[in-house]
Amino acid sequence: QQGCDPFAQTQRSKLQHRRARINQQINKEMRMRAGAENLFRATSNHKVKETVALELSYVNSNLQLLKEELEELNSSMDVYQNDSESISVPMIPLGLKETKELDLLVPLKDLISEHYGEEGILFEKEIKEFMELRQAMRTPSRNEAGLELLMEYYNQLYFLDSRFFPPTKSLGVFFHWYDSLTGVPSHQRALAFEKGSVLFNIGALHTQIGARQDRASLPGLNQAIDAFQKAAGAFNYLKENFSNAPSLDMSTASLNMLVRLMVAQVQECVFEKMTLLRAQHDFLTRLQLAQEAARVEDVYSLVHQTMTQAHVKDYVPFSWTTMVHVKSEHFKALSHYFAAIALCDCPAASDAELPEQEKAFIQFHVTMPEGPSLRVLLQDPEERRKLGKAHLKKAIMKHEEAMRIHGLCKILRKMDILQEVLSFAHKRSLSKYSEIDHEEDFFETGDAPDIHPKTHQKPEIKSPNFSQVKVTDLFHRLGPLSVFSAKNKWYPARRVHLMRGENGFGFTLRGDSPVLIAGVIPGGCAAEAGLKEGDYIISVNGKDCKWSKHAEVVQLLKSTGEEGVEIGVITLQGSEGPKAADKKAAAMSSGSGMLKSNKENSRKSLMNSKSASTLLVWSKKSKRSKKSTYGIPFTAVGDNEAMY
Repeated sequence: QQGCDPFAQTQRSKLQHRRARINQQINKEMRMRAGAENLFRATSNHKVKETVALELSYVNSNLQLLKEELEELNSSMDVYQNDSESISVPMIPLGLKETKELDLLVPLKDLISEHYGEEGILFEKEIKEFMELRQAMRTPSRNEAGLELLMEYYNQLYFLDSRFFPPTKSLGVFFHWYDSLTGVPSHQRALAFEKGSVLFNIGALHTQIGARQDRASLPGLNQAIDAFQKAAGAFNYLKENFSNAPSLDMSTASLNMLVRLMVAQVQECVFEKMTLLRAQHDFLTRLQLAQEAARVEDVYSLVHQTMTQAHVKDYVPFSWTTMVHVKSEHFKALSHYFAAIALCDCPAASDAELPEQEKAFIQFHVTMPEGPSLRVLLQDPEERRKLGKAHLKKAIMKHEEAMRIHGLCKILRKMDILQEVLSFAHKRSLSKYSEIDHEEDFFETGDAPDIHPKTHQKPEIKSPNFSQVKVTDLFHRLGPLSVFSAKNKWYPARRVHLMRGENGFGFTLRGDSPVLIAGVIPGGCAAEAGLKEGDYIISVNGKDCKWSKHAEVVQLLKSTGEEGVEIGVITLQGSEGPKAADKKAAAMSSGSGMLKSNKENSRKSLMNSKSASTLLVWSKKSKRSKKSTYGIPFTAVGDNEAMY
């Protein structure tokens, strides 16, 4: 798998390059600030203190400038939009989190030698393959292939975790990632931080894919809806399975805001889809459009509230907060505009249409409009014009408010598309108002009630489907995960020479990959050679049998001549002794279903004990075992014990 060419000079890659450069500068300034602060605290010399204070003010102003530059970068929404001629409101995408290179060659080779008793150098190819995958994952292309690349790496981390991260010991490597919005660096030893950051980038890439769709066409709209729903799902999954993240972009408050923002962008696409699909200009369709626009206004208002909360306000780019505020006002204006069009442009209800129109209109306003009864209102063109005029008056006020807020943000003022959309909608409402405004109108235009929000397609939060990208454990040569994992410990491998006696070798075997010695007959050849119940057979006459099926091992044993056979075995620590073997036998006889669930439970309890010792807590709520193409425990195989 390859990432996209990091040197390709596309607009998006130039942005990501600038992001990486600013991140490094922020990192440097923060280290200088930390050094200066330590010196300021440590020194008692007044002159030194003055110099350091001056230096600190320089560093802080530099940091402020860099953060403003990064904010402008995060506000470059137009780069991520599509190139079509049609005018549509820009969507907010997220930039990818940057990470530093990571060299795992020495730590993994050391652990393979120390924990697995294998030659670390023999696994250099696999370690390099993993590192190449990580390198490629840093620059994913903005399409399905880029998402698959991130998913593949994420799934490989499951195997890396099981193989190389013991619950009691640290691997000694730090994972470095920069905050997506502030560029502030964070690092942790916990693999959960790496997983969480990759998951964040899966969500961010979905936002970029959603923003680039051509939303003037139905397929483009459906793809944008799908992408933003999947982005919401990735951020939501991260929020539910992560806690104590060291960087602000992965804090609960931040992820909550991002999920809501994605849901609002889906709702906006649903409104656009409805304007495309409902080409007919009848009364009921226009009422539906007004309610759909009111729903978009509703969700954007919620996002705006979330963005202006104490924990999030100083952190979210001002252009995002302004854009969300502008959209909530803009869609409120549209809801009143479509209500006015429904009342003024559609003919008064006939007796046949009246019951259906009455039913729709009862649920249309938040509070019923003042004036005549519904029946009179719907059948009297003059009454309809009056209410329509009130709605248009409100629409124009809201358009003007949207344009005022838009003008407050320097970055948004540069965004021509948004300016065009707002001014087009404003002019359209104004021309409609002058069309229905009569000179002889002496009544005061009343205040139109708000429109009840309603949608015909509720946004879904689509959780990531990790099983769609199948991966094989790069380190499968170490043996089945059910035995050869970081959580298990075993005594050094023993080689035992066996001669076949009159009654065979004198042991019973069961299971597959690896085959287990389930029982040893006292006084038999196996017992004399030192084999014990609970030993696993890992080789026969020098042939590796870690992955061998039951029948294959039996065949190898049967084909030995008079010179006997050399068997390699290992004993798991804590599983030796007859008592443990009895427990195992009892568990085996009770059927494989229970054992499988025990395996899941033991994995969960392992994860819990592991998480307690690290700063990050990653609760594995999803059954990750689905992804493993290997690692079926011997106990799940229901073949009968056989005597050899």
